[in-house]
Amino acid sequence: MNDRERMLREIQELEFTAIDLQLFLDTHPDNKRALADYIAISAELREAKERYERAYGPLIGYGFGMEDLEHGYRWINYWPWEDLEVME
Repeated sequence: MNDRERMLREIQELEFTAIDLQLFLDTHPDNKRALADYIAISAELREAKERYERAYGPLIGYGFGMEDLEHGYRWINYWPWEDLEVME
C-alpha cells in the first residue's frame, strides 16, 4: 500500500466513524461524550482530507479544495485507467 492509498484508507475509516457517531447522536442527542467524539473525529477527518488534497488534488469537484481555484481549475492529474505507479 503506497502513501496515497494509506491516506485514502484513513479518510474512509474516519468517515465511517463520523457517520456511526452521527447515527448514534440521532437517537442519543444529549450524550456529551458522543458529541465530543463526533466533533474530534470531524476535525480529524477535515484535516485528513486537506492533507490528501494538498498532496494529490481534490477528492470531489466541490467543497474541500475550492480555495485552489485561484491557481486555476484542476480536477485530477490522472485518469482512473492510467497506471498510478508510473504517475508517482
